Amino acid sequence: MSNENKIQANEKAWGKLSKDHYETYRKRLLDPHTKLNPLVESELGDIKGKRVLHLQCNTGADSILLARKGAIVTGVDLVEDNIKYARLLAKEFKMTDLTFITSDVLKLIGKIEDKFDLVVTFDGVIGWLPDLKQWGKVIFHYLKPNGEFYLHDAHPTALIFDEEHMAEGNLIARYPYFGKDPDMDPYIGGYASEAKFAENYYWNHTMEDIIMGLIDNHLSITYIKEHEKCVVGMGGNLIDDQGLSYYKDFLGKIPMVLSLKAKNKGEI
Repeated sequence: MSNENKIQANEKAWGKLSKDHYETYRKRLLDPHTKLNPLVESELGDIKGKRVLHLQCNTGADSILLARKGAIVTGVDLVEDNIKYARLLAKEFKMTDLTFITSDVLKLIGKIEDKFDLVVTFDGVIGWLPDLKQWGKVIFHYLKPNGEFYLHDAHPTALIFDEEHMAEGNLIARYPYFGKDPDMDPYIGGYASEAKFAENYYWNHTMEDIIMGLIDNHLSITYIKEHEKCVVGMGGNLIDDQGLSYYKDFLGKIPMVLSLKAKNKGEI
């Protein structure tokens, strides 16, 4: 099966979760105190007035939270139903500084005319993309000169290990760090919806893949942070008072999440 067909399978799989995600996140957004993942919240800082491109925005809840921080946001997602519900959420919450576009991120160039002060993507995203060289090209294309890119996602090291065994206090390397083929799972969901039967494909990327995908596209790394905890749904079996998740037996021993910032060094 080609990568194109695998992406199409992922599109169908995520589409099965769209309505459930809309309903789950709508309830959360009704609380005016709802914020982004606290790690993302602290690292993004002040974005008021900035034009922000949010890649892989799902049903748009985090795009709305970015807009609540004063940003002018364009959200992009592969799944048409995700964008349908994102637009509905924006309408229901009377958010006017929001635009949503359906597109494969890797094919985004040419579909948006604007350039952005900030491009962001976070919380379980890049594993759904097979090609981080093209990903970096898209990011560079849409950043203004001196614009910034922000990534917050699962740490490549954490993705080696079997999640169920980690919860039991055992480390078993299930997924090859240097593997090029995606992992196929017959089920999808489980963090904001009941899991659905839907074949999907997830690509593990090395630290080299991530960093060189940016450097090779003229982006300068300015910040890297490794976190021992993650947002609920990305691993862990205990939750702290901030709402962050971690594995009891591996706190401080294994990085769960990687945060990274990069700057557009200017036109080439």
